[in-house]
Amino acid sequence: MLNKTFEPAETEKKLYELWESEKAFSANPQSGKKSFTIMIPPPNVTGTLHMGHALTMTLQDTLVRWKRMQGFDTLWQPGTDHAGIATQMVVERALAAENTTRQDLGREAFVQRVWKWKEESGGGITRQLRRLGASLDWPRERFTMDEGLSRAVKEVFVTLYKEGLIYRDRRLVNWDPMFRSAISDLEVESKDVAGKLWYIRYPVEGKPGETITVATTRPETMLGDVAVAVHPEDERYAALVGQSVRLPLTGRLIPIVADLHSDPEKGTGAVKITPAHDFNDFEVGRRHDLPMLSILDEQARVVLDEIEDELSSVDGLADPAFVRSLAGVSREEARKSIVAELERLEWLEKIEPHRHQVPHAERGGAVIEPRLTTQWYCDAGKLAGPAIEAVTSGKISFVPKQWENTFFAWMRDIQPWCISRQLWWGHRIPAWYGPDGHVFVAHDEADAQKQADAHYGKTETLSQDEDVLDTWFSSGLWPFSTLGWPDKTPELARYYPTDVLVTGFDIIFFWVARMIMMGEHFMHDVPFRDIFIHGLVRDERGQKMSKSKGNGIDPLELIDAYGADAMRFTICALTGIGRDVKLGRKKVEDYRAFVTKIWNAARFCEMNGVKAQDGFDPLSVTSPLGKWIIAEASMAIQDATKALESYRFDEYALACYRFIWNRFCDWFLEFAKPVFASDDAAEAAEIRAVAAYVLGIILRLLQPVMPFVTDELWTEFGFGKQGSLISEAWPEPVVLTGAEAAQAECDHIIRLISEIRTVRAEMNVPPSQKAPVFLQDAAPETVERAERWQEAIGRMARVSHVAPQQGDVPRGSAQAVVDEATLIIPLEGLIDITAEQERLKKELAKADDEIAKTEKKLGNENFVSRAKPEIVQEMRDRLEAQQGESVRLKAALARIA
Repeated sequence: MLNKTFEPAETEKKLYELWESEKAFSANPQSGKKSFTIMIPPPNVTGTLHMGHALTMTLQDTLVRWKRMQGFDTLWQPGTDHAGIATQMVVERALAAENTTRQDLGREAFVQRVWKWKEESGGGITRQLRRLGASLDWPRERFTMDEGLSRAVKEVFVTLYKEGLIYRDRRLVNWDPMFRSAISDLEVESKDVAGKLWYIRYPVEGKPGETITVATTRPETMLGDVAVAVHPEDERYAALVGQSVRLPLTGRLIPIVADLHSDPEKGTGAVKITPAHDFNDFEVGRRHDLPMLSILDEQARVVLDEIEDELSSVDGLADPAFVRSLAGVSREEARKSIVAELERLEWLEKIEPHRHQVPHAERGGAVIEPRLTTQWYCDAGKLAGPAIEAVTSGKISFVPKQWENTFFAWMRDIQPWCISRQLWWGHRIPAWYGPDGHVFVAHDEADAQKQADAHYGKTETLSQDEDVLDTWFSSGLWPFSTLGWPDKTPELARYYPTDVLVTGFDIIFFWVARMIMMGEHFMHDVPFRDIFIHGLVRDERGQKMSKSKGNGIDPLELIDAYGADAMRFTICALTGIGRDVKLGRKKVEDYRAFVTKIWNAARFCEMNGVKAQDGFDPLSVTSPLGKWIIAEASMAIQDATKALESYRFDEYALACYRFIWNRFCDWFLEFAKPVFASDDAAEAAEIRAVAAYVLGIILRLLQPVMPFVTDELWTEFGFGKQGSLISEAWPEPVVLTGAEAAQAECDHIIRLISEIRTVRAEMNVPPSQKAPVFLQDAAPETVERAERWQEAIGRMARVSHVAPQQGDVPRGSAQAVVDEATLIIPLEGLIDITAEQERLKKELAKADDEIAKTEKKLGNENFVSRAKPEIVQEMRDRLEAQQGESVRLKAALARIA
């Protein structure tokens, strides 16, 4: 016998361990089946399961489990990313707690320490994915720095270098002064900061007393200014273009140039140009062939090496001694000193408060410094062409399709990809330098030495590049490096290209685009056919989850509280095409009630003798009730299958929910109660068999999203051994003779009972009071149906009897229409009709008053423009609910008018 309640904690652990021990998740390249492959977006080895992971992993697992049931040889490739900067930060923090640093250890010892950390603590995220129920092929787990993937990384680097697609260049990068490394755009978080706008006067050379005022948020970088830019159509400065100004503090002579970068509407319309410390200024500098002077070092401290020779003493303008006093000072301290000096020399015109976006390192929180450095670059522009063509031609499809526009916008304006990082943890760049700086790119040091010997004609000592590769470089190879490339493995031939990538929109450029570029270049084919882009997980109010807001939810806590099945189903139910997922504990709690509903329905079936029956043929069913529920189940199968085929996870969940709760539980089992208890043994046996058959369909339909509770019930009802549901066949719809007539009959009775229940609820008829129902203008078939279903109608709608209406309609009757018939429900003696009318009128007046108030607020443009969007949407939703309530109350009044 089933327990009274389902206990997820007891089931989940034992069932998952059973699946894993029996290799239920494993791909089988020799199976001969058609393959279906998904590559996991590898979580950081430092990571812990968050709601974003729970979302994407649940959706992927739902697809994989569904395809496995459809008979595919499924590979869901697991693995983790070495996460260069994140992992190095974790280990460095541990070292700091020991009062030591990586520099104290040295590179080799530090890297060994990271490997040790990875072995001891790096498996947390994979253990948590098991808690979620993720059916990954764990024996195939890969790590972006394991031996095979490292070989693939070297092969790609060497090949692209030989093809001229990897090179060194001096350009601006996002620089983290705390880690002293370049970082990717994805690791940069812009924060809205309350700052200042400093207006500084630059004296025009040769025109005593004339100045041009620039507005800047970064006065400390003016030491590296090389020009002042104005818009070419700005008449205020037309006469100054081509002339020069003296740079306050340094005395350097710099030109005034015309460039579209300057916005006449912002500040003064004149901007200082510091190419080595601003991305926009860098492009201006290149357009006008301006020098690029770096005045901040790797720790964002002032350095004067590049400007020392230009310092000059000009009365009231420049003092070399002051500038030299800034050497080694932090950018923050330099700002204070420079502003004070400008004020003293009267070159500071004014200061205004100014809110602006300031880039910060996502990890560590340091303010990012645009810095001019020599780095390794990949020619992303040339690699982008085939990737763009792959999407344009339809070889790859985005779901939803509008994300293609985002992809094209990024790819058609793609910049050189900085692939080097100044870290110790990661794929070390396979490049070695000779004593004269000549570079030798090779698979290993021995190969590099051979190249050097041939180049120099003798043996010279080489030193390997100190940098490591951007983690996106190795993860961009993930779809084929995990399958054994560069070797021609059976897995590579069978599982590449993969079928679908499930991921968030935030990494379309950083990861998705790179995989397409690398796949096209090295595999000469796309890495996946479909890209399903899901939204973000937000709280119930639509706000982004964050630690600072305190609105984040730990998925493991939800699993502990409600079970993995409830959380997984909630995620599917809320994941629509092209929209974010608004999730809160209450919604998971609500869907746990669905798990409970299924469990209770199964217990009811068990208590009424329902159990699996071998050889049951649904086509042999004769009763209208049996045919109806089998036809309904077939429609649910069709709806669920169609939804999953189009990545409509919400429609899949809705199809399951609607059929199970509304059809099977609320109606079929209620209709079946008297049959189970009847003396008609043949009919009872048939309905028990039908109930078992449909319950089996339900468990298979739900298995992809609710793997634990469904498997437990599958075993308990004797459908198969424990753990076997995962490999059962996806249900197929059947077509029954006479199904349409059975559906018409049962659906009519459902509408009739529902309408009677609605009237009774609206009129506040006590549940203990039964009332007759008379049918007016009913067709003979309708009357016959009502007579056949007298017991169910009486029990489920609290009706004493159903009969055709004879004569006049009794006074105080409520009326409702079902199909062609009018239902007459006498209420006199059951309720105080006058009092009930007064109650409904009062409720209607209150509802209409609330509607008027809400409409007035929403009609206030000032309020709507200033209120938060989620507040406005809440009010619109409330208005819709109020209007619905008003309609309901008017209808209720009309029934007894």
